[in-house]
Amino acid sequence: MYDARAPTRGARFLRWLARSALLLGLTGLLGGALLWISTPSAADLQARVDRLLTAHHASLMRAAAIPPLLADAVIATEDERFYENHGIDLIGVGRALVYDVSHLCACQGGSTITEQLVKDVYLGGSDAGPTKLVDMVLALKVAFRYSKAQVLTDYLSEVPTGYGRYGMPNAACAYFHRPLGELDLGQLALLAGLPQAPSALDPLLHPAAALARRAQVLDAMVDDGYVTVAQAAAAAREPPVATAPGGCR
Repeated sequence: MYDARAPTRGARFLRWLARSALLLGLTGLLGGALLWISTPSAADLQARVDRLLTAHHASLMRAAAIPPLLADAVIATEDERFYENHGIDLIGVGRALVYDVSHLCACQGGSTITEQLVKDVYLGGSDAGPTKLVDMVLALKVAFRYSKAQVLTDYLSEVPTGYGRYGMPNAACAYFHRPLGELDLGQLALLAGLPQAPSALDPLLHPAAALARRAQVLDAMVDDGYVTVAQAAAAAREPPVATAPGGCR
């Protein structure tokens, strides 16, 4: 006998869907809370990077010592919403996921500068280390504790720049024989492209690859309004490394 009060198949499905969504949401919240509790604190990570700095014999740059064009180049290339995000960029992750699925590859990671800092500097860059989800949680912790200036300074001070080199100041001396603050747009753009694949983009050993990457950095800077087309074109005509000997003071 038909009972008009009995839920229809569509109503039962919607009820099941709502319960499933609630269960998944609660599970996600619980898992996220456990992950937050179980991962190291930002202070622990900072202590670890202090040890890394000592091990690499590098001196931490002051935020004021970062050339503005270098900051612009790195942000345009690696994390265009650096000043708006809180350590993770969901828009970037989603865009990278769509690209990877459509191209059937793991071509783009969607990692922010803060996530790269966590993985490549604070955690030593081991591929066998924490998962992407843990990197994101740690990046959130770092973003909540430290200013953007400190995050960017730590990153530029200790990011790998190829064949055992760490930090943009060391890379400036190695490739251009000049202090970081004396480099021009083309030179800074080349350095800003190194973190993607430091050894493969080494301008001493792979000048063609370094120049191609520099062109990508300059294009990104133009797109984001940091430099003009004419400025980028002039910078793109520069040689990839210093053509005369020099030294760093």
